Amino acid sequence: MTFLEPQRLWWLLTLLVLVGAYVFAQTRRRRYAARFTNLALLDQVAPNRPDARRHVPAALFMSTLAVLISSLALPAMPVEAPRERATIVVAVDVSLSMAATDIEPDRLNAAKESAQGFVETLPDRFNVGLVSFSSAATVVASPTQDHQAVVGSIENLRLGPGTAIGEGVFASLEAIRGFDEEAREDPPPSAIVLLSDGENTSGRAIEEASAAAAAAEVPVSTIAFGSGAAMIEIDGYRVPADIDREALMELAQDTEGHYYEAESETELNEVYEDIGSSLGTEWVHEEIVTRFVLIAILLGTATAVTSLLWFQRLP
Repeated sequence: MTFLEPQRLWWLLTLLVLVGAYVFAQTRRRRYAARFTNLALLDQVAPNRPDARRHVPAALFMSTLAVLISSLALPAMPVEAPRERATIVVAVDVSLSMAATDIEPDRLNAAKESAQGFVETLPDRFNVGLVSFSSAATVVASPTQDHQAVVGSIENLRLGPGTAIGEGVFASLEAIRGFDEEAREDPPPSAIVLLSDGENTSGRAIEEASAAAAAAEVPVSTIAFGSGAAMIEIDGYRVPADIDREALMELAQDTEGHYYEAESETELNEVYEDIGSSLGTEWVHEEIVTRFVLIAILLGTATAVTSLLWFQRLP
């Protein structure tokens, strides 16, 4: 629980004054009783002293005031709420290394199938965009709620030379900024899901891209795709299809995203499910002032009831 206007809690200090006044009054009362030297007559005048019970209504009254003052500070609880205008950009590496067959039937087709399933399971209110990158990055599909159109665009992805991870992030950020007329001044809650199996060999540095994403408060979740123990043929030469896991991990950490490793199509499906659930909602603070007022009413009622039962008067 938190308070949206915590500065108003300073009013609780007034309760300390009231408690001090109450204690002072009780002290004076005991001194007055001590001066009444005829104890036998005192017992006849007040034979049934309520001992500790006389403090109960006062304690309940103080509690009532404490709860009411706390309600002025607007107590709130964190709750999960759907992310309206939520925008997700899926950035897919289509470099030649994605032709490696360490994942059946190959990395690219396994990635395409899983990405399509991910898009299809997102809530309808989500806007989804698609970016592909090899030596350069391209916005294949601008963010839209037409998920089937994005699914079709994923199917049409084709391989190209080079790997420009940084450019993939920049193209994704530009797609988010162009979401609607308000996006540049009031950007939607957004995230980038970047899948890559290679090292950054073209375009701007990953560090520059992560700084831009962090400044825009857009988390980049990265997926290092493939086992790393694969060979591909480029221009008649067999070369290793390496994965720069450390760079992808740092990109995710620097932008407050998540880093995943997927060495099979099954693991990739699980990763997408995890990302979809984490992006589906956001934590917001919901006021619970009504609950505090209800508690104050109950405490006030208890104050009146105990006072009437034990002392035949209202406090």
